[in-house]
Amino acid sequence: MRKTRSKPMPSGGNDSPGYRTDVGEVLSHLLLSRPDVVPGKMFGFPAFYTAGKLFACVYGDGVGLKLPQDTARRLEGKPGITPFQPYGKPTMREWIHIRRDPASNFSKDASLFEASITFVGKAAADGRGPRGSKRPARPALK
Repeated sequence: MRKTRSKPMPSGGNDSPGYRTDVGEVLSHLLLSRPDVVPGKMFGFPAFYTAGKLFACVYGDGVGLKLPQDTARRLEGKPGITPFQPYGKPTMREWIHIRRDPASNFSKDASLFEASITFVGKAAADGRGPRGSKRPARPALK
């Protein structure tokens, strides 16, 4: 059964997409056994960081995942995968939104999560912030 929880947007609006707590639980089990992954928040929703940089967040009925842009574009349109557009903003070029039901099916995407951790970790090690800038990464919230 799907479990969801909604929190208002930071501006106090009521149009938050909420998130599925079952997705958060599955991802926590899948990812938090790794020493290079720490939990945090994004948009007030459960998120996962590596090397102080966000690589995945539970959002709406799925998870936003950061990957190299060419990989993200290649995956779009596959079953359950769309561009990531949090709060209806423009498509994020290195992000996809993955939806799986039941949430346990996210375990089949382990290679995508691994690719994301590697990609984001390498960008952090290279000192790249958003869009390739040299801005340092923000630390994850605890």
